[in-house]
Amino acid sequence: MLGDPRTVRITGDATAAVYRRVDDADAEARPDDYRGRPVPEAYVWCNLTSGNGARALWLLLLPFMVVNLAHWMRPTTRGRRRTVRLYGLLVRLAGLTLTVLLVAAACEVALDLTAWQCAGTPACAQRHSWLGFLSPAGSGNGWWSQPGRRLALACLVPAALTGLLWYLSHRTWSAYESQQPMSRRAEPEEETGRTGLGRPGFWYGRRLVARLRAAHTAAGFLTVAAAVGTSAARYDRRSGGPAVLESLGWLLDATLVVGTVVVVWVVCRRGRTERRMDQELDKTLVRWLPTGSLALLALTLLYAGWSRPRWHSEGRLPGDMTFGGIALVQGLLVVALALAARILYRTHPDTRTALRGQAGPAVATLACALGGVMSGGVAQRVADWLDGTHETVLGPPVLLTWQASVIPPLLLVLAALCTWLAWRTWQRRRADMGTVELDYQGEPKDAARTRRIASTRAMAALTDRAPLLVGITASVTLLFGAGALAGALTTQDAPGEAAQGSYDVVQGGAETAQALGSWLIGFGFILFVTWGRRAYKDPSARRTIGILWDVGTFWPRAAHPFAPPCYAERAVPDLTWRMVTWTRTNGGRLVLSGHSQGSVLAAAAAWQLKPSVRKRVALLTYGSPLERLYGRWFPAHFGPAALSSLHHEVDCWRNLHRLTDPIGGPVRLPGDCGHEVDREPLRDPLAYGRTAEHPLPAPILGHSDYQADPAFAEERERLLARLRPDVPAPRAQGDGQERGVTDNRTQGSSGRSSS
Repeated sequence: MLGDPRTVRITGDATAAVYRRVDDADAEARPDDYRGRPVPEAYVWCNLTSGNGARALWLLLLPFMVVNLAHWMRPTTRGRRRTVRLYGLLVRLAGLTLTVLLVAAACEVALDLTAWQCAGTPACAQRHSWLGFLSPAGSGNGWWSQPGRRLALACLVPAALTGLLWYLSHRTWSAYESQQPMSRRAEPEEETGRTGLGRPGFWYGRRLVARLRAAHTAAGFLTVAAAVGTSAARYDRRSGGPAVLESLGWLLDATLVVGTVVVVWVVCRRGRTERRMDQELDKTLVRWLPTGSLALLALTLLYAGWSRPRWHSEGRLPGDMTFGGIALVQGLLVVALALAARILYRTHPDTRTALRGQAGPAVATLACALGGVMSGGVAQRVADWLDGTHETVLGPPVLLTWQASVIPPLLLVLAALCTWLAWRTWQRRRADMGTVELDYQGEPKDAARTRRIASTRAMAALTDRAPLLVGITASVTLLFGAGALAGALTTQDAPGEAAQGSYDVVQGGAETAQALGSWLIGFGFILFVTWGRRAYKDPSARRTIGILWDVGTFWPRAAHPFAPPCYAERAVPDLTWRMVTWTRTNGGRLVLSGHSQGSVLAAAAAWQLKPSVRKRVALLTYGSPLERLYGRWFPAHFGPAALSSLHHEVDCWRNLHRLTDPIGGPVRLPGDCGHEVDREPLRDPLAYGRTAEHPLPAPILGHSDYQADPAFAEERERLLARLRPDVPAPRAQGDGQERGVTDNRTQGSSGRSSS
């Protein structure tokens, strides 16, 4: 990026740093050598997203990351503050259900399938010697053979998972998001609501993350306590045992209800604080909530471990009620979220907004579906591993089987949609072939070359159809999920069993869907884990996942504290501090250039500057998703009003894009510094055939290597020339003399570097 393999770090650490060429390392000490030309720097932030193998394990947190995105996808609005708060509240509650779903899935595997069904069945326990000490038919009918004690021992697995999530959330906050932005007051122009990215506390969500972390950790421990304690309490009420145990069971249930109410109250009570840096943490109740729930879990284990010689494990634990309740609550939350988004969108409609404001509810639906697929996948695989073909284990709850059964018809709908998109792409390619020939008039025609360029353009245009794909997928998923829930609740049987007695075609289709869905959901989970394992060892695969994290972890953790950490809470303060210290120390101006996700960081950092500093900055973006992706999917923060305000507050802004780029695009803003913000689309490839400048076939660059196009150097020089006449020279060491240095920051592509 700097055009020289010899670079030196001038500030920063191994995680993120600013680099210069070796020859430019002491530029401030030699101002005469740089009079009239810039000092290029590059900010490298790749280690924040794909630096080491541990990032691959973040794939397991994918549902949390997706639901966190839904929080930031609310439509642009004018007024409606209560509806905005309701929107954020509904997303936070949806995130809470995902935590409960994850822990409930771990309880299903450890408590129901392993400790209750397999260990309680002699035939299954004999095939797994490590379960022998838990089996009633084991050696001497040991102390651990009673169901309550087996459940108490097995609950250590989901409890440990909850503790691990708490630890990772706390550790990643300290490692990535604890950097404080520059302290400043909110400017009056930032109170207009054009975007929240310029508010002083936007990139410092310490209080909310700590609050949600406490609530979600407590919810996890309470879920484990409910899975263990309610089973024992139900037995005590049915068996007519000692009155003291029955009373303890009722007390336990009441305490769980109170704990649940407190957790929900903590999640509902407070959202983000952005107009100032909120460094205060919540008081005793919130801070001690995880400890109190852990203490309740410990008391529950003592209660469940009480001797009950006549208690025997039969059937399944009541998982259908748990998973059915979670699915029902998630569906209601998504519907309420869609209504809130509709109300917000109607106050300020914009046809460029993805799904007419319904992007947030659609993404929240996909997050819930992804959590359900992962839960059902691990439960199905563990059940198959424990039981095989012996049919001694009943398997996971009926609802998970119904959810697996709707996967084949869902895949058929997606296949039909993809077929339609492929047909539309083929039509677009045929139409673009004529356009390509017009763009390269006078060149000898090559049908294969023209077809390749037109195909690249048509494939790049698929990005603009992503809202359609997401909307249809979310709608069908919600519809099929409601059908699965209704089928499980009304029949209480798996689809194949529920269809018995029907027509042969219906019964055969139900059994096929059930078998194929169970296989697909298990295969998908194995593929998911395999991909994560490969990314853990393979840097190239890890960089691919890093592209996913570029978008997914750009936003602060506002809806789920266990989502992967927000790298922008480190990168944006880094860039802001560097720009402010440069302009303050040297009195200079700078060109801030950014490619791909780097252009998003550049815009976010520019919004964090004071207006007086922002006027000393020129923007050069290329391959930028600012309008094409962020403006459409996150309109409240990157919509037309926000981008227009940024354009008028910086000195000048130029944007480069290509028709072959599937990510970058125009920002669609009029210019006020002599030309439009968007330059006309760059030619790609640079040459159609062989020329004196390109004796070998020029490659189709698409999203990469914008610097190879002469237009990049031309626009960069134009911005520098615009700034150069007014650039005050830097102060020499020891005197007040000013010398001329212009700073140009080169910002790299997604997953590599930026500045």
